[in-house]
Amino acid sequence: MPRPVDDIGMQARLRPGALAVSDLTSDRRWTYAELDQAVACCAGALAARGVTAGERVAALSKNCAELVMLHLACARLGAIYVPLNWRLAVHELEGLIEDAAPALLVEGEGLENAVFDGLSVGGLRDEIEAAKPYCGGAIDREKPSLILYTSGTSGKPKGALLSERNLAETAINFSILGAVNEDSVFLCDSPMFHIIGLVTNVRPPMMRGGTLLISDGFVPGRTLERLGDPALKVTHYFGVPQMASVLRSDPAYDPKKLKGLTALFTGGAPHPAANIRAWLADGIPVVDGFGMSEAGTVFGMPLDLDAIDKHAGSVGVATPRVKARIVDANGDDIPVGESGELLLKGDSITQGYWRREKETQEAFTDDGWFRTGDIARMNEEGFFWLVDRRKDMFISGGENVYPAEIEAVVAGIAGVKEAAAVGVADDRWGEVGHLFWVAHDGASVELADIEEALHANLARYKIPKHFSRIDALPRNGAGKVLKTVLREMTAGQAE
Repeated sequence: MPRPVDDIGMQARLRPGALAVSDLTSDRRWTYAELDQAVACCAGALAARGVTAGERVAALSKNCAELVMLHLACARLGAIYVPLNWRLAVHELEGLIEDAAPALLVEGEGLENAVFDGLSVGGLRDEIEAAKPYCGGAIDREKPSLILYTSGTSGKPKGALLSERNLAETAINFSILGAVNEDSVFLCDSPMFHIIGLVTNVRPPMMRGGTLLISDGFVPGRTLERLGDPALKVTHYFGVPQMASVLRSDPAYDPKKLKGLTALFTGGAPHPAANIRAWLADGIPVVDGFGMSEAGTVFGMPLDLDAIDKHAGSVGVATPRVKARIVDANGDDIPVGESGELLLKGDSITQGYWRREKETQEAFTDDGWFRTGDIARMNEEGFFWLVDRRKDMFISGGENVYPAEIEAVVAGIAGVKEAAAVGVADDRWGEVGHLFWVAHDGASVELADIEEALHANLARYKIPKHFSRIDALPRNGAGKVLKTVLREMTAGQAE
């Protein structure tokens, strides 16, 4: 019986000798024919261990080629892959493992929290080499093959269920927006427990016959060296805006060496227009976009420098495969240019949350639209802007205030490294803003500088009443700012 055919299997037939994956940490490489065989043997190793359809296989490891093999092998077997955030504390991981109840846990080496006595990545590698290729039936594209736990900035993380159909749609959507083809080379620094690292960095190049370079993490100088290496020929690189800022401020930054990039793709947090235009001035397209664990790639900016400059700060447009609406509190569509909650519909959208029936029902409208929880607006040309998270909005004197607008202004001030605003109770206005900000080392940024920029760019009711300079913003394991912690810090912190 022939083995199941997925994107890897198809490319193994179309381009068997082309380079599919290079693991830069271990200096190992696989052609498409070799990767197809390795995935088949990985599925065979899982089957030999008794893993069956519907069971979960979890992994706690830094980036390596075996994580890609493991996920694709689970899909061929009908099992569900569960990548775990290795940055979490042990008790947090224990909660996720209890929730997922995996039949097998694979652990990488050198992790402080790897205390669960799972199968080592090295042990998995040995089993793959010794296993017989798995030859089963066709892949069921409608059943979940992946659980991605949300980052949990408030409350307990939820496991978004994604099928092979969902993941293929993300690959298609990004391939369209990001101009992915057989010559594309993706450098993946992003952790493979995240939608960007595991899905957006992997599925588009594998679908299109390109190449994936796997890195074990983000090291600014090393990343810049790899992006500029003519032998690697990197075309696509993903990072959050903070990573882009670190790259640009690194002593090794040389824009002339980055001209081979199709673009530097950013997302996951607001990206100030001033920072985007600084990259454009160096001739490098910085392409912002929007996606989420539950929906994959949703929006993306054009690759054209002039179009990026015209719409700097926008997260771009959707492909025809994604439907988007912006609605008010009653669920009614609002006029173009106004802000409201973003709703989505399309084949990339999650089926729901693992073992969370109530949350799944609440996530969808009665007619099947997914509630993102994000506040967005759209202009006449169909470009979208993410204004803020619905839960982060506060009301001051009867007016809606979106912290992301405040943060974008402050992030553009020279010397400011990062900033975050939250709403706090106020006897007069109901709620007012409290801004936390972090300065670059050695930078002389005064509160007066921040207040001057805010008054020059925002309506008076949006300007925070309280300010705190701190050493670093609290973040979770996925790098997102923990605004719940900031709210807890507000007592007694006003300057």
